[in-house]
Amino acid sequence: MNLLQTGLSELYRNVENLGDPLSGIGDRIDFERIRSILTDLYENDTEKGGRPNYDPVLMVKILLLQQWYNLSDPQIEREINDRISFMKFLGFPEKLPDRNTIWYFRERLSKTGKDRLVFNEIRDQIMAKRIRIKKGTMQDASFIESDRGEYGKPRGKDAKTRRSKDGTSATKNHEHHFGYKQHSLTNEIKMIEKLSVTPANVHDSQIDLSLPGIICYRDKGYFGSECKGINGTMDRAVRSHGLTMKSICRNLRISRIRSLVEHPYAFMKRMFRFAHTMVTTVQRVRVKTYFTAMCYNLLRARFLDRTA
Repeated sequence: MNLLQTGLSELYRNVENLGDPLSGIGDRIDFERIRSILTDLYENDTEKGGRPNYDPVLMVKILLLQQWYNLSDPQIEREINDRISFMKFLGFPEKLPDRNTIWYFRERLSKTGKDRLVFNEIRDQIMAKRIRIKKGTMQDASFIESDRGEYGKPRGKDAKTRRSKDGTSATKNHEHHFGYKQHSLTNEIKMIEKLSVTPANVHDSQIDLSLPGIICYRDKGYFGSECKGINGTMDRAVRSHGLTMKSICRNLRISRIRSLVEHPYAFMKRMFRFAHTMVTTVQRVRVKTYFTAMCYNLLRARFLDRTA
């Protein structure tokens, strides 16, 4: 550690004493285990060479900070060069990437699907420290709103930058939504285990995130759909066949359990302000969703450790 880094570490102690929301978060994860996942993300290690890449672990940490504080690329570039708590979380690197480098790194994740692997690694590290018996999981979905753009403007590949290319319209409970949908599988300690992101018009029942051999509690919207795990879906009345008292009591029991799935959605929307997105494709929304879920799981882990 050079003199500058030593001085910054001394200054950070004052910030930590005042209360740093990031304190203790990075210590819960061995980020070095992520490096092997991202080693083949770049292609400039050939004979032609190219500019040196930024450390992929550093880039992952920057994306976590970006979703944690709901910052744009220009904003996160400024903050990592200005906020000492951000510098501490990043390990006081001697050189930091600019906004374009951050954007290109996120694009590589969206095209390769590495964001899912990074999420799985962090989730597995968190869960490995908690010896437990899986009693059940809960699946549900929530809308992520997006900019519709002007009526009559092109969509898809011809859409302009701020015009959502993959976002679609959907109506639920007489409320109209436009954008995307986050499908999540949450366990009994309110940790997000699996994710899927689709356009808003994809029905909840078309996505099955359940785990084989483990009960999955779901609401009536999943009635009659596939379930790889033990089916804990609420019963729904069909034409000429109302619900029996047994089914009504069963639904009440399931409803009390599956209500836990609403906690991550509410937390992500309020704490991380992840109710609306400015990105324009389902792949880009997926990357942001995975990193927001990672932030949530890390905070949840810290909470569980403090209350243990």
